Amino acid sequence: MNNDPHAENLRLRQHVEGFVAEARQNEIKLRRFQSLELQLIDISSLFELIEVILYPDYSTFKWDYVTLLLLDPEYEIQRMLEEEGVQITQHPTLMFATACNDLETLYPASLFPLLGLYRSRHHAALFPRPRRAPASVMLLPLVRHGKLIGSLNIGSRAADRFTKGVRTDFFEHLAAVVAICLENTVNLERLKRQGLTDTLTAVNNRRFFDQRLGEVVAAAKRDGKALSCMLLDIDHFKRVNDTHGHQTGDLVLREVAALIRAQLRGSDVLARYGGEEFAALLSHTGDNETTEVADRVRASIEGHPFRLPDGGTFTVTISIGVATFDPAQDADARRMSGAFLLSQADKALYSAKEAGRNRVVTAGNIRLPDEWPRYA
Repeated sequence: MNNDPHAENLRLRQHVEGFVAEARQNEIKLRRFQSLELQLIDISSLFELIEVILYPDYSTFKWDYVTLLLLDPEYEIQRMLEEEGVQITQHPTLMFATACNDLETLYPASLFPLLGLYRSRHHAALFPRPRRAPASVMLLPLVRHGKLIGSLNIGSRAADRFTKGVRTDFFEHLAAVVAICLENTVNLERLKRQGLTDTLTAVNNRRFFDQRLGEVVAAAKRDGKALSCMLLDIDHFKRVNDTHGHQTGDLVLREVAALIRAQLRGSDVLARYGGEEFAALLSHTGDNETTEVADRVRASIEGHPFRLPDGGTFTVTISIGVATFDPAQDADARRMSGAFLLSQADKALYSAKEAGRNRVVTAGNIRLPDEWPRYA
């Protein structure tokens, strides 16, 4: 046994200095995490929140890989992002699960962080297309009210960065904050959409459509990509109400809206424009493709049996007008307006009605005439 007081004193001093150094490091780390968490809490935009989560300052955290997997069984979050103009394909580190099981398989034993070496069989899907696979990973479950809503996944090129025994308290707190912030921003988006959604059909209302029309026309001008507008009107809808009653008429409107939505992409804008009329905007879609989509919509509605309370069925048809703005084929594309695009789809719809209904008529690629009010 060493009874040298000087040596013992030196050992104790080194021990204390080690504790002090670790405390300072933890204080620095705490400040970094607190700064990030305060930034997250202050964000109200869903995509801005996701950007901050996915692309943290490397100089601050030294994380080589960050990915986010969110539970989105109804495509709701993706639709919210697409309606904000987000190109989800440009963010491969943002992923979506369509079923709870997809998340639960990541955390089979408990809802605590998982640390360890990168295993291609288990982790490749969570870290898509890296130039070099991570050496170690940490998976953070995002939990609200006892249920998984996502997984925040962090990777390092250092094999010893995320290993069992590493403290996870800062990360657990971050995961809790991220989960709360995601839930809050999604709920805010839902509230915003309540005032922009038709309560009967659960699609967007005319107010939303009018707001988006100008935005997507401006985007088409910037991108140089075609934009098509469809106006759809249920044929002889008054006859449905008069014959079968307004409750059945409401059923028809709901089912027609669902049948139209089924033929559109998640990024397409669909709205109930008024009464029995619907409007749709299809970005990056030319006249021929839109006409094909419109005819699929028409055929699906014509072939759909609408059920009566007594068990009987009946059918309805729909008329559709299409107009397309293609900046690549318009030398003066900057003058195009949403009002003019809509007016040409409306004229095409009128022609479909006049020609006998249950058909698609297209105005083709349109150009704004000189006499049309500039930027109307």
